Amino acid sequence: MGAFDTMMSIRQRKGVRTTEVSEDGTAQQENVTLENKPSSSCTSRRLWKILSFTVGGAIALCTGLLTSVYLATLHENDLWFSNIKEVEREISFRTECGLYYSYYKQMLQAPSLVHGFHDLMYDNKTESMRTINLLQRMNIYQEVFLSVLYRVLPIQKYLEPVYFYIYTLFGLQAVHVAALYVTSWLLSGTWLSGLLAAIWYVANRTDTTRVEFTIPLRENWALPFFAIQVAAITYFLRPSLRPLSERLALLTIFLSTFIFSLLWQFNQFMMLVQALGLFVLDALDMLPAPKATWLYAIQIAALLLVCALQFFNSMILGSLLISFNLSVLIARKLQKNLKTGNFLNRLGKLLLHLFVVLCLTLFLNNMIKRALSLKSDEHIFKFLKAKSGFGATRDFDANLYLCEEAFGLLPWNTFGRLSDTLLLHAYVFVLLVTVTAALAVALRNLSLSSASPAQPPLGQTGKGTVSLGADAAYSLAHTVVFGALALSTMRMKYLWTPHVCVFAASGLCSPEVWGLLLKVTRLYSPARMCVMRYAVPMLTLSYLCCKLWPGVMDELSELREFYDPDTVELMHWISTHTPGTAVFAGSMQLLAGVKLCTGRTLTNHPHYEDSNLRARTKAVYQIYAKRPPEDVHALLRALGTDYVILEDSICHERRHPRGCRLRDLLDVANGHMMDGPGENDPDLKLAGHPRFCEEIKRDLPPYTALFTRVFRNKTFHVYKLARDRHPAAREPPPLT
Repeated sequence: MGAFDTMMSIRQRKGVRTTEVSEDGTAQQENVTLENKPSSSCTSRRLWKILSFTVGGAIALCTGLLTSVYLATLHENDLWFSNIKEVEREISFRTECGLYYSYYKQMLQAPSLVHGFHDLMYDNKTESMRTINLLQRMNIYQEVFLSVLYRVLPIQKYLEPVYFYIYTLFGLQAVHVAALYVTSWLLSGTWLSGLLAAIWYVANRTDTTRVEFTIPLRENWALPFFAIQVAAITYFLRPSLRPLSERLALLTIFLSTFIFSLLWQFNQFMMLVQALGLFVLDALDMLPAPKATWLYAIQIAALLLVCALQFFNSMILGSLLISFNLSVLIARKLQKNLKTGNFLNRLGKLLLHLFVVLCLTLFLNNMIKRALSLKSDEHIFKFLKAKSGFGATRDFDANLYLCEEAFGLLPWNTFGRLSDTLLLHAYVFVLLVTVTAALAVALRNLSLSSASPAQPPLGQTGKGTVSLGADAAYSLAHTVVFGALALSTMRMKYLWTPHVCVFAASGLCSPEVWGLLLKVTRLYSPARMCVMRYAVPMLTLSYLCCKLWPGVMDELSELREFYDPDTVELMHWISTHTPGTAVFAGSMQLLAGVKLCTGRTLTNHPHYEDSNLRARTKAVYQIYAKRPPEDVHALLRALGTDYVILEDSICHERRHPRGCRLRDLLDVANGHMMDGPGENDPDLKLAGHPRFCEEIKRDLPPYTALFTRVFRNKTFHVYKLARDRHPAAREPPPLT
């Protein structure tokens, strides 16, 4: 069924006017005969639909599997994963990827599943001198589930644990592509658009996924289920669903929303963006109100269930999503006559409704956070405030995000890459047509009173006007809100670009899009519309195949090998020259690898969603600030540190510009002037000591008395900390 509904379409009527019947009445007689006699054309159409569904489903399955194999092959070719050592395989899981994989490895090495669960719930190695519940703090149920499967299934003799892990994630990519395919098919009414969406997804791999080089990232687990949820919502919003189909759609939406939320810590923020899109459509009467209510309720229910599984994680309870959805439902009860009256009345009520929802959301969220003493997500709001231009900040955590390229604006070269595959051209074309239809429908809805007998039911219009189906309206809202998110934060483009493929492909194959365009240009005929609907997508597919096939073959034939001897040497030294109970301090990214490869205890790690952990990280990072050795030693020993790892790539960083280097962020947060040419804020002062990471290499007595170098290579320097003779004699210095 098409995404748009135009009432200009031709349909057979049950009754025929007498003026349209011939004088001898043969037309009426033929009509009766057709109704009473089984139509061969009806049977042919049914067989054609079955054949089309079978072929389309088979192509969806094949496309998903081929994408999975393609990405897995690229990963193998890039790293020579099957030939490198186990430690090199683990090091290839960079930053937080290594931390997540370490819990899968930990569960497999546990004497029993019960013991493994206990160690996760009472973990004292991820954060030194603290016992934390990892199932509460982190989204690692996927690692737990996979480790249980691997131990239970009889596959240990045939498949190494690491391959079971990565093959599962590459397999999920098949699910992801199939879900995008189905969504595009539902919106356009033809599986050709699903094939085009899948080809575009692969052709724009650089901007649609990063699974082949950051395999364990939470988004790679979660986004396939998000795509399933979008497909289920698209189906659920179709008109005239049977009760059983509607219930199955609701069940699929709930399960996919729940699994998506369980797998990614950013779930609440992603679904808040989705809820905002639903709210706009609901307020403009472009969604059936009961269905919108179901979607709000499902989001709340799924998040609360995740909260229960994460041992009542306070960050979930204090999320803006729960407060917002509750506020929408409450405001709807308070304003029952929101969608009545003339244009000005409805516009005024709409603005009042928006104000009520906003106030209720802030009130509820503030009350919940006060009750829970919640501060876990305050760094995100500081980041958003600074990014939105509401004043500069010296907050270390917020600036750490602001200075990362992944959290910056979407680069312009992204649009160049999307243009090379014609995706951007098709997307803009479909977006313009759809937005035009949406504006017309929104204005009509605001102009007509729901009590007026002249207003047709939702999803219908009078003859000669254009309407937008609820499924197409949701698809438009989805691409707009997530597009805005991607434009503002580059890392979030992986939520937007897959749907760009879906939206563009479904529009190019939509009879309503081409029908509307041809009617505007007064060239409409069913034959022309049909030709445009199939010819343009097929020409686009032909172009993509001719343009991209040589590049794909080159990629598949290009062989590389993982090479990081300095990190391998460091991990080997730690494993063989330090006790198993040793506590290591260093950068978040490196320590994740230390945890995975050596099993040693950490002071801090990349999972940055805890206020206490952020304070720890800032304390550890003083090794790159201008602080005296006594202060640094006291800060590290307060966290139980035995060894500290210094990295030249951070101490002498050149990747970021001045003001965004880690040492600059620390200097500003400590009130010190930054190094190098350039301006400083007038209230910043010269530091009283040189930079610790540079000065310690000179082996001066104040440093050697507290730190002993025990390892070094071209990249890393490891120092052992002297133990305090009287730990209580010196308190850690303040960080501000």
